[in-house]
Amino acid sequence: MDTESTHSGYSYHSSRSGRSNRHGDRSRERHKATSSSKDSSRSERSVVINPPDSPSQESPVHNGEPLPGEPLPAADHGDDAQDDNWGETTTAVTGTSELSISQEEVVGLGKEIQDRTQGFRRYLPLAVGVFVGLLVVATPLVFLLLPAVMWPDRLQACGAACEGLFLSISFKLLILLVAVWALFLRPSRAGLPRVCVYRAFLTTLTLLLTMSYWLFYGVRILDAQDEDYHGIVQFAVSLVDSQLFVHYLAVVLLELRHVKPCYSVGVIRSTDGETRHYNIGQHSIQRAALTILQYYYRDFPIHNPALLSASKHRAAKHLAGLKVYNVDAPGSTAGAQPANGNQSRAMVTAAAKRKDAAHNELYYEEADYERRVRKRRARLVVAVEEAFTHVRRMKKEDEQASPSDIMDVHEAALAVFPSMARALQKYLRTTRRQHHHSMESIQKHLAFCLINNMSSKAFLETYLAPGPTLQYGPERWMADQWTLVSEASVTGGIKEGTEFLLKCLDFSLAVTVKKIPYIRITEEYVDPKSHKFLLLLQSETSV
Repeated sequence: MDTESTHSGYSYHSSRSGRSNRHGDRSRERHKATSSSKDSSRSERSVVINPPDSPSQESPVHNGEPLPGEPLPAADHGDDAQDDNWGETTTAVTGTSELSISQEEVVGLGKEIQDRTQGFRRYLPLAVGVFVGLLVVATPLVFLLLPAVMWPDRLQACGAACEGLFLSISFKLLILLVAVWALFLRPSRAGLPRVCVYRAFLTTLTLLLTMSYWLFYGVRILDAQDEDYHGIVQFAVSLVDSQLFVHYLAVVLLELRHVKPCYSVGVIRSTDGETRHYNIGQHSIQRAALTILQYYYRDFPIHNPALLSASKHRAAKHLAGLKVYNVDAPGSTAGAQPANGNQSRAMVTAAAKRKDAAHNELYYEEADYERRVRKRRARLVVAVEEAFTHVRRMKKEDEQASPSDIMDVHEAALAVFPSMARALQKYLRTTRRQHHHSMESIQKHLAFCLINNMSSKAFLETYLAPGPTLQYGPERWMADQWTLVSEASVTGGIKEGTEFLLKCLDFSLAVTVKKIPYIRITEEYVDPKSHKFLLLLQSETSV
């Protein structure tokens, strides 16, 4: 029996006996039930590939090291030892061990297919929009030209009223072309993951309207070969009027609907907790994410990972000396309880004193850091003021010098920059912002300040405090690729309690939506006579 039970664990790959197959089926059913119960609790939609239940593959492959949060192999108990991240490195076996494909190959195949369809998904809405736009513009002209081409001899003469309609169609089509260009053909500033629902609705409505006019035109005019050309022109004018009304609807849905603020949005940066609040109107989740990112580049100070690493280093340094003791240790005996209790209390007291000392040390270290920053800042301010004073002095001397001796502004900036470079470099290193400013950008900013006759404070304002992201070079923000993470559909509208995440390479933005409450203002009338009073004077007083 022992031999059979041992052999049945490997019979999935070798002999496939009846008893071993039944054992494998029961184990696989238990594994599927466990996996389905775990997957039902997940909020995200994912595709799970279950590994086989052979004893040689009870735990996922982790390149010889367990994943963070995963118990050691000695503590594994069947399917409960499975980690949430097992799907990244597991192996899927299809029936037998000879036919297997790694998860990395599956991910690579999915990326290849996604790369192939990305261009198609990107240019399909543009192609559909261009087709519908050409159809809208060409249809009224075709309505006017077909009768004149197919049965010109039987058409009635077009009088002055008909020629006036020609002029009306011309100007209406011109206005429609300009309006469509202003609303739909402007260059896009961002790429959204999904198609805008209102744009798709308006495109479908325009297409249905044009097809309806074509159907009526084909049945009542082309088949009957109507001879009333004035009525045909009026029919084309009615089509252009309908298209103008559809464009008015597009302006209301796409431009005016979200102007009125309805929601208050809180945006929190995950790394340093920088927070901003904005009021926005009726948006879909993806459109609200785009609006928030535009505000982010304008209002949020630039992200500085160096400050975060410095704070983590200080925290790790001060917490390294702290130790945690278990006072109620289960291994203590009854006879040793008084001695262990006194020793534990002494250890806890020593740990508390060490913790207070760490707090004091951290306080003095931060105070010393602030003192060094103020010192570097004072030296920088003095150096820059001396440099600008020297420039103003040289400018007065250049007014009396010959034209051949006058220096160019950029040459003056290069000549003045070394006198302040060392102080500026030390200040930027102390504040850990040296990677945000290159020497070329500093010299360019200095030349800009000299050209526009700015003061030293105007020059220093860029370096004394971190500015918005857009104020720095494009290399600081052009490479940012954002990922929108939302449990709700990104094409759905935002509402009270909506939460989503905007993930970047180094950090993420957590967004929460609150509805602006309805504000009721009442009026209370104040009688002007209520402010009047009577002052009685007595003759004995000095008043």
